[in-house]
Amino acid sequence: MNKPFKFKQFTVHQDRCAMKIGTDGVLLGAWVPIDDTINSILDIGTGTGVIALMMAQRCGAEIIDALEIDSDAYEQAVENFEASSWADRLFCYHASFQEFFDEIDDQYDMLISNPPFYSEDYKSKDSQRDMARFEDALPFEHLLVGASRLLSDKGQLAIIIAYKEEKRVIDIAEQVGLFPKKITRVKGNTTSEVKRSMLLLCKTQSESKIDELIIENARHQYTDAYTNLTKDFYLKM
Repeated sequence: MNKPFKFKQFTVHQDRCAMKIGTDGVLLGAWVPIDDTINSILDIGTGTGVIALMMAQRCGAEIIDALEIDSDAYEQAVENFEASSWADRLFCYHASFQEFFDEIDDQYDMLISNPPFYSEDYKSKDSQRDMARFEDALPFEHLLVGASRLLSDKGQLAIIIAYKEEKRVIDIAEQVGLFPKKITRVKGNTTSEVKRSMLLLCKTQSESKIDELIIENARHQYTDAYTNLTKDFYLKM
């Protein structure tokens, strides 16, 4: 399980991270719209650092910062950054998001987060994994309030969440002046229920573009849409 995860242009070591490389993070990093106007990016709760590394591969943004509260994951993300081709543009802070947005005056053109998902009361015996997985480590309210402060006027926040949380997150976002620009709902296959929502939020209100992404036609037979999205990263795509 703890083998390094090799992508086409970088390798991620993950033996000290509670949350390993998964579809959600890679999907979000590949999906988020990136263009030349984005000069500064913050990856909130970076874990292994995979999303920040994907951002470095995808664009020429001079500032790609990451934030990680868990000390082991923080150290591993730093090592993964330093081992990459983009070490000069990647920087990781060891802090909670609340501490960070209270103390930092900078603003970012893009915030991106694969936040903890599980708001149920269930906890496992692994507190490190729980912190990475459970919403109480970074409640949506904190994420959205902080994002509203840290985003530049034309900045955008990209997140991936459980589909059942979509309406609640959009409602909270609107209360802090963030509005959905794009929503992509993710299904494992053609017959499965929608599992995830990827949201792109910004400070201007407009009609949001809504679409759907299906990952597989059959087991290990990926759809063209998913292949096209991830082929710059996964070795076997």
